Amino acid sequence: MIVVAVLALLCSIAALAAALYVARTMRADERRVDAGDLPPDVLALRQEVAALKLDLADSLRNVALVRYDAFTDSGGKLSWSLALVDDHGNGVVLTSIHGRTDARTYAKSILDWRCDQALSPEEQDAVENARPAR
Repeated sequence: MIVVAVLALLCSIAALAAALYVARTMRADERRVDAGDLPPDVLALRQEVAALKLDLADSLRNVALVRYDAFTDSGGKLSWSLALVDDHGNGVVLTSIHGRTDARTYAKSILDWRCDQALSPEEQDAVENARPAR
């Protein structure tokens, strides 16, 4: 009984090795499935996924927050700059400067990872940290 189980296991391993060898030696165009061979519901799902990818690229999904002390006489890193950017580098950087008696908030537009207005070092850090790794 054990001999049969071992032989079955060896046959399974050999079949798996052969399948991996064939898959690796096939060219990429041979592995690709022709769209005409797919059922209509699979084609519809592919189209829906493609549309969702396009929508997702325009969402503000690249986010980075930089906290800091804007003034030397204050602590706790209560000031912050927040970058909200889409995949194309378009979005906004929001900054709140916290002082002893007041707080001020600013918004600057980001187009193609750049801003028409001068960015503070902290705002520039937030924009750079929001940029996805290449």
